[in-house]
Amino acid sequence: MSLAGATDELKLQALSTKTYKEQAIWFLNAFWHRVEKDAELIWKYVHRMVELDAPKGANGNELDEMMAHRFLETFDETMTVRQMRENLRSVGVERVRFVPLSHFLIFRFGFDWHTLVNATQGDNQAEVEEAQRRLNEVQAAFVQVQATAKASAEREAEAKRAQEELTAALLELKAQEDAYNNKKADLERRSEEGGVVSRNKAKAELAQHLAEDPLPLRRAKINQEAAVRKADKATQIASDARGVASAAANQ
Repeated sequence: MSLAGATDELKLQALSTKTYKEQAIWFLNAFWHRVEKDAELIWKYVHRMVELDAPKGANGNELDEMMAHRFLETFDETMTVRQMRENLRSVGVERVRFVPLSHFLIFRFGFDWHTLVNATQGDNQAEVEEAQRRLNEVQAAFVQVQATAKASAEREAEAKRAQEELTAALLELKAQEDAYNNKKADLERRSEEGGVVSRNKAKAELAQHLAEDPLPLRRAKINQEAAVRKADKATQIASDARGVASAAANQ
């Protein structure tokens, strides 16, 4: 299979109208032995362009200038879209108002675009299938990493909520303890000051205060203990999920 077009420029235009995935496969097949080790990176390029192409998604083929800037920022490319266009024009690639994946790959790897557009796919079916297989593997791995990262983020959020609940429980416990102890201190002071009648009244209230079941304080202690257990569990789960996500990202 070859690209339609009487000139290399027309062939590049034909390649640029293919979907992001199709452009990646064509590029991988054309330069397989030189970019095999970069297959995962190339799939990340595909995935990011699909994300940024809100109108067409996976059916899209090129980004406008604003989205192209965001794409370059994702991969810490220091060159601007304008500089990339100038670079492409310097090697004969014109009409670069939009940024197809194939244009970016030509710029990124510095390969001869004439070789790219004249690479026949049908004569290298085995390599095409291998490129597709590797791309599918990388795609599956990338999706798995994303799912793992999302799960980790959810566990982190749960741990944060648990810590916030623990903080609130500790504040409530302190408030109830302070209220209980302040009342006790006030009654003790009043039981030792003033006349006999007021002192005896304060002593009776103090005895009642010490004997009664301090329900708000007891409830606050129970809530605080439960919050500690919940926070400890959520923190451990988040830590485990973070480890799994890190391991998946480094595979």
